[in-house]
Amino acid sequence: MSNLPRSVFYYHIRQSTKPDKDLDLKEHINHIYHQHKGRYGYRRITSELNNQLAQKGMVINHKRVQRLMAKLGLKALVRRQRKFNTYKGTMGKDTIQDNILKRDFKADKPNQKWATDIT
Repeated sequence: MSNLPRSVFYYHIRQSTKPDKDLDLKEHINHIYHQHKGRYGYRRITSELNNQLAQKGMVINHKRVQRLMAKLGLKALVRRQRKFNTYKGTMGKDTIQDNILKRDFKADKPNQKWATDIT
């Protein structure tokens, strides 16, 4: 014996034979979730549902959507933020320019030698 009251046993048997009242809503949630590639959580799905079902005069609570999504095993994917990185790759001899002036900045005529400071 499981020490379970008789009424509770029969209540659960009756509940298991009843049709699922949230079946239509589950299909809507599943459709919206997969339409947006799993990026929508319960808040955005609730907003989308309420926008779609506003013509029918229905309003869905976010707690109900959250509960149904948990039952369906739907969870929003969190996009990872990329960390800022200034690394440009290895600096080798091929990327360093040749020193043409060799610190000889004197010129015979104008516009012969141009130089700049890159620091």
